[in-house]
Amino acid sequence: MNRAETYAQAKERGAVIDFSARAKWRVNGADRVRFINGQVSNDVRKLASDRAIHACVMTVKGKMSGDVFISSDADSLFLDAEASLRETLAARLERYIISDDVTIADATDDMCLFHIAIGAAKLLPPEITDVRQISAIRFCHPGIDLLAPASRRDELWQQLGEIFVQADDELADTFRIEAGVPRWGAELDEDTIPVEAGLDKTAIDYHKGCYIGQEIISRLKSIGHVNRQLRGFVSAAQLSAGMELFAPGSDKAAGRLTGAAWSFGLEKFAALGYLKRGVDSHTLDARAADGAACEVEVRELPLIP
Repeated sequence: MNRAETYAQAKERGAVIDFSARAKWRVNGADRVRFINGQVSNDVRKLASDRAIHACVMTVKGKMSGDVFISSDADSLFLDAEASLRETLAARLERYIISDDVTIADATDDMCLFHIAIGAAKLLPPEITDVRQISAIRFCHPGIDLLAPASRRDELWQQLGEIFVQADDELADTFRIEAGVPRWGAELDEDTIPVEAGLDKTAIDYHKGCYIGQEIISRLKSIGHVNRQLRGFVSAAQLSAGMELFAPGSDKAAGRLTGAAWSFGLEKFAALGYLKRGVDSHTLDARAADGAACEVEVRELPLIP
């Protein structure tokens, strides 16, 4: 199949994505829920054993240290994040363990992690056993995370590939951009405030108790705006990360693209990027470092609901 056919099949049959390379941790100890709840923006106390929640880990200034998905079982919490955060995020969490009964163990190499997107409602066949299934929203719509020992990775990938389309990194990034989902290393970094990336809609609970960074997030909610906002962009011309955005006739940058891909659903190039507050033009000029330029249309997220 060519990539357009693979995309169409994924929409019809569902897609499975191998997230085994993501950084993973087990958090144990009697104080694990209270401790992690004080470190992240979502309410860990509301966790059910069959679902995961998305949350931000921040500094006291409200800037991101990373974003995580959190699930639980009877004995521990399970966290996963972008692979590049394996060392820094663990260090950030451990820094605040003082007299808490909490241990954080790296499980990156011990567990495999798959996500079934789009066709997640499809039942797994009975021969796929001893796999933990957790409801998780990673691409704007409900999906399923599958957790198992790392030794079963190849076996499960083959079995799941007989049911769902196996999405490579490029196709998974297309789904992500169409869904308007920010990613660490692209739309998210240590200078990002979660509200700028729209994570207040998915990863922040404004009614929970105190956590690190809460004061800044609550203040921004009262103000009602941030200085830039993650938006979607589409164009008939090729788009790429790093292109700067300008209002027509202006030489003052109004924003920048952070990630781009060909959207088979829109039949156009699609991108995510940040746009400064106050820019109200529906079309902008996107300029690359080599001088190449094209017109882009500004759209709300998600690009494909």
